[in-house]
Parts: sequence; structure tokens; C-alpha cells
Amino acid sequence: MTNVASNGKAITTKKTFSRETAISIDIQADKHIIWALLSNASDYPRWNSTIISIEGNIEKGEKIRLKSTLDPKRVFKLSVKEFEPGSRLVWGDAMGKRIYTLQTNSIGTTNFSMNEKIGGPMFPLFSKLIPPFDQSFEKFANDLKSEAESIQNSK
Repeated sequence: MTNVASNGKAITTKKTFSRETAISIDIQADKHIIWALLSNASDYPRWNSTIISIEGNIEKGEKIRLKSTLDPKRVFKLSVKEFEPGSRLVWGDAMGKRIYTLQTNSIGTTNFSMNEKIGGPMFPLFSKLIPPFDQSFEKFANDLKSEAESIQNSK
């Protein structure tokens, strides 16, 4: 996994058969508020400017259908591979997986990190067709931070 400072800037590592993008940001909100946002599929388009829609339930073993602003014509059919409430969520398909983690910091904030690795033996043939994720990851993390802190501050 790519190491990332908690500054809300995405880092992408490219290899011949894979590409990995990671981001981390500190959020001044309880991790349960953040988890509620990450695990409510139908609410994503309201707070997240990178998501057009998510259909299905975000729960272990479930299938979801995601439309992203990165490729609005494509529907990503993903499986929820891990679901550890308040700490870890993983979804993906045959080409890759996205990992979300939450950790409470000693100062009471929550560190949110998101990492996606895509690749495989055929990756070099179509890698140039996949848009970079950096800007989308930064928007996602900042949208999550803004919404979670707004909810936290309204309590």
C-alpha cells in the first residue's frame, strides 16, 4: 500500500501491471458519522460530487452498481468484500479494489484513507484508457470531510 501524508493530496504509483492511488485526510468528526456516510449508498450523490449514483446495499457480500463522474456512461458492478463497521470497507471487481479505512487519532479527529489498486496481466493493454484518479480522490475526500464536519458541528 502506498504511504500517504494526511494532507488530502492523492498520490498515484504506476507499475507495468498495476496502478495504485491513495489519499488520506484528517476529519474533525466522530468516525461513526463518517462511517454512516460511507455505508449509505443512496445518500452518496447528495454529499459526494464524484458519484452520480450507487444502487444496492453497502454490506458484506452485497453487490452494488456505481456510476462515477470519471466515466458517466459506465456502470461499475462491484462486490462488497469487507465491511467492518466504523473502521474498514472494501469493494471491487475482477480488476481491482478500493479500500476505505477510518482511524481515531490521539487528538480526537478521524483519519480517513482511501486506496485503490487496479491491474492484472492485461492491464498494460488498456491502462492508457483509464483516467487518472487523483483529482477525483481529492474531491471525494474533501466532500466527505466537509459533510462529516458539518454534521459533527450541528450536534
